[in-house]
Order: sequence, then C-alpha cells, then structure tokens
Amino acid sequence: MGAQLGQPSGETAAHRQLKRLTLLWAQAQGFTACAVEVTLPKCRYRADVVAYRTSNDRGVTAVFECKQARCDLRRDNCCTSVTQSRLQTLCRRRQTLEKHLRIHYPSLRISDSLFPEFDSHNFGAIGHHNYGRVLKELQALQNRLYDCGKFERLMRYRCANLLFLVLTPEVFDEAEIPVGWGALVQSEEHLTLVRKPVWQDVAKDHSLRVLQRIAAAGTRRLNRQLGITFDDVIAERSGNPYCP
Repeated sequence: MGAQLGQPSGETAAHRQLKRLTLLWAQAQGFTACAVEVTLPKCRYRADVVAYRTSNDRGVTAVFECKQARCDLRRDNCCTSVTQSRLQTLCRRRQTLEKHLRIHYPSLRISDSLFPEFDSHNFGAIGHHNYGRVLKELQALQNRLYDCGKFERLMRYRCANLLFLVLTPEVFDEAEIPVGWGALVQSEEHLTLVRKPVWQDVAKDHSLRVLQRIAAAGTRRLNRQLGITFDDVIAERSGNPYCP
C-alpha cells in the first residue's frame, strides 16, 4: 500500500504511513472515494487526503492533514487576527524608531531622489539593535501570515464538511488543535478519534467539485503508475478523435 501512495519529494516514511492509515480509516467510515495530494476548490492548498461519501442523497466531504512533526503542525496553524494585530503594533514601532533615527542620524540619508523629501535612509548601516529586532520579527510574522494560515483558511473557506488533523502521539497536544478541527491520533496500525470535528455546511456543487478533484488526483496517480504521460493522451486523442 505504501508504494501505491507514491512518494512526493522529501516525504518521510512516517508521513506516508499516516496517509495510509488515513485512507484506511476514511474508507472504514464509509468514504468510498478517496485520494491523496488533492488540490482543493476555493483555495490554493493541496490536502494530504480528501474523501467523499454519500449520505441521505447528499455528498459528505472530508479533508485530512497529516502531521508527523510539531514544527510542521505549527507552521500551518496561524491565527490570522492575532498575527495581524501584532503586525500593526510592530509597524507602529518601526515608524517611531525610523522617525527618531532620521533625527539623530542625519548621515543615514541616501540622496537617491530628485526631491529631498523622498530620499531614502539606510537604517541598517548603524546596526541599531532594537530596529533590527523589529524588522526581523516583522518579516517572520508577514511570512507566517501569508504562508502559514492553512488550517484557519480551510475552515473559513468551508473547503469540506469535516476537517481532520492526523497526528502521531508525540505531536498531539489538545491545546494546539485548531478550533473546529477534529483530531485522529496514530495508535500503532490504527487511528483513534480523540476530537470530533465541527460540521460545516457546504454547497452541493462544491461537494461535486471536491469529488471531481478526487477523481482527477486518482487518475494522475494511476497514470504515473502505468507510465501514461500527457503526450500519450494527446497522441491518442489525435489518432482516435471522438466527439460525442
């Protein structure tokens, strides 16, 4: 089964095992259509495992994110509102520091404009400790805000009815599970549900798009296993045109 899952660049054996257990658990819960590495509608994110099942004549979708390292979990678990508030505080602090540095270090001015009021300043030239620390934290928070809010966005965009984190016992910490997400924890060769997810209503057409993404991801993986390339498909289409 591990070989069938494929191996994305840099993926560890522990992460592949979590995906395998997730596929097993999802199918045991009645999710008959499942795929790994699925790009989701409404957002740019790719989920580790996505599953679909029918219930009372409607589709139910589930997204699973597998995390086998705490740093990987924290990288995607950013609270946007808190981060934005801290960013605003740091921006005000930077502006205050730059105002005082212009006054106390006029030599930092760089005459790179036709108009003096638009001249820039090389604030890094003096190695000011507090200013350098503020810039470093600003950059880190900006990167975190734009690249590390995956869990929050998947919930806000209603990418699926159910959202699960799949974790090793070493990584699981109840306090770090995002609001609304369920948690599955590895126990040898099985997964144990330790927190139920909050149900999210999604539009019927969105569920169908998720099912299409699952089918497309499964087809791509099957093509790789069978050695079928895009050029092969184009050549077959050219040689055997069919217009229903």
